Amino acid sequence: MKFKRIAGILGAGVLALSLAACGANNKDKELVVGASNVPHAVILEQAKPILKKEGINLKIVKFQDYVLPNKALASKELDANYFQHIPYLESQMKENGYKFENAGGIHIEPIGVYSKKYKSLDDLPDGAKIIMSSSVADHGRMLSLLQHEGLIKLKAGVDPTTAQIKDIAENPKHLKFEANVDAGMLPKVYQNNEGDAVLINTNYAIDAGLNPMKDAIALEGKDSPYVNIIAVRKGDKNKKEIKELVKVLHSKEIQDFIIKKYKGAVVPVSQ
Repeated sequence: MKFKRIAGILGAGVLALSLAACGANNKDKELVVGASNVPHAVILEQAKPILKKEGINLKIVKFQDYVLPNKALASKELDANYFQHIPYLESQMKENGYKFENAGGIHIEPIGVYSKKYKSLDDLPDGAKIIMSSSVADHGRMLSLLQHEGLIKLKAGVDPTTAQIKDIAENPKHLKFEANVDAGMLPKVYQNNEGDAVLINTNYAIDAGLNPMKDAIALEGKDSPYVNIIAVRKGDKNKKEIKELVKVLHSKEIQDFIIKKYKGAVVPVSQ
């Protein structure tokens, strides 16, 4: 009887250890991703249940600016972030020495020109005040849009992605540029009717209740090279969890959601 009792205790112990081991093997892997509120965090929320089925518990950390997500990634508070386009990533790595890499492009947010005073760019008067983001990394993109619309012309040989206000060669309407406003504050500047036109990043426009397709008087084309990406620390893009995240974001289910939800204000990509 004593032997049986000892055997039973040992058996129970082995069973408990086996169950604990199974539990450890089945435990979801946590993946922490920093993102802007809209559309990035919204898109990630759609991906969360899909990733859960693959054993990945997606934790989304929301940010309201363009500086902290990269700082958090560098300090290993995040496994990845999803808020920036490639030119911005490259400029941040150059300025701050970040060792990051692009794990995959997810979508494009066409930047827009907004005005409460004028219904088209043609209506802008001589000497109109144009308000832009203080982020120099966005200036080339904004100036390229204005050049495409025929309002300015950049100097020959200037890389459009790195162009600055000083690189404007022709400005027939004598537009005056103000670039000292944080990108997240641009919708408020527009709502306050400041300046004659404001260039606003689509994520901030949507977050402020604007509809880029209806409210913008000019919108960047869908062929924009400014693809928003999943950024990770160098050497991490081939990690299983990161590859699965990108795979899910490229899936038809998520891309169809983006198209239906944003109706052209956010355009999915799969590269």
